[in-house]
Amino acid sequence: MLPNLKMHDIVRLRKPHPCGSHEWKVVRLGADIRLECLGCQRLVMLSRRKLAQRVKSITSVEENHESPN
Repeated sequence: MLPNLKMHDIVRLRKPHPCGSHEWKVVRLGADIRLECLGCQRLVMLSRRKLAQRVKSITSVEENHESPN
């Protein structure tokens, strides 16, 4: 299972997309997960099981945006 996967998280997969990018943004959660390639904006849907096998790392949205305080 994928621990703590949220909308708009950035997921790094093991193999690159044909455009050369390794990073994908989560745009839909459910039984299947829709990902958007950050290199070419292609949308793909993967089952949770397939995504769990292919994921290398997950960067949450909170880590990307630090608070201005």
